[in-house]
Amino acid sequence: MSLYLLFDVGNTRLKWAAVESTQQPSDRQKKLWAYSGSISSKSLSSKEHKAELADYISKTLPKPDAIAFCCVAGKEAIENLQSLFPQWGDIAWQQLKGDTPFTGMRTLYQNPSQLGADRWAAVIGARALSSNSTLIVNAGTATTIDLLGSNGVHYGGWILPGLEMMQTSLQSNTAQLPLATREEHHGFATNTNNAIIGGCDAAQIGAIQYAMQHAKEINCPVERIWIDGGNAKILANEIAKLKLPTSIAIEPIDGLVLRGAWSWLLQNV
Repeated sequence: MSLYLLFDVGNTRLKWAAVESTQQPSDRQKKLWAYSGSISSKSLSSKEHKAELADYISKTLPKPDAIAFCCVAGKEAIENLQSLFPQWGDIAWQQLKGDTPFTGMRTLYQNPSQLGADRWAAVIGARALSSNSTLIVNAGTATTIDLLGSNGVHYGGWILPGLEMMQTSLQSNTAQLPLATREEHHGFATNTNNAIIGGCDAAQIGAIQYAMQHAKEINCPVERIWIDGGNAKILANEIAKLKLPTSIAIEPIDGLVLRGAWSWLLQNV
């Protein structure tokens, strides 16, 4: 039995997971991520935090047979990540990028090298979970929306500010708007706090609705929506209020990027 170590280095969080060769990326059981963790991506720039992370992982797990990762946090973060385990120097780190080929899938991105590695990994992860035409929403620091057809074609997508970025932008660039705190809201708000929260939610949900409409126009109607990221549950709850057709499955999912890196690794081990 082999052990695989996976890393997803985002702008805000670094996530890792270890999986065994007896497991599959299509597995949706909660125990799938029994050996996993998440820390601030900034920890990679701290020698102390790097040492703590490396010590924790190396003492928790046996030596992995392969390591795969994707990173959108820059070259320095990649170098810091790959320096974590000098004792495992004989293991080649395999990096999934936006232009990395994956059998059975292709992207229509004009320049795939400019496609975010996390977006491409999430698209691959979505394919591991379902063969439906799928909208992939990664609701983190930024919110990304990508369309994957049942034919394995990634039609492209959109990038917009995440919920917190929208809210802090309003606070930073206006004279009288506060930093809003999330409360239960519905419809048009009758106070400023909920007007900000509701407006930012509406912008995100409106983009998702527009993506679904456009997918239908290009003869790739959405059958499923996967939502990952720190704001996944918030957006899933807001989408549920839309009363979409019951034929469209909407589900928050953990570790979509890690699943994609894992799926790709399996094609290369």
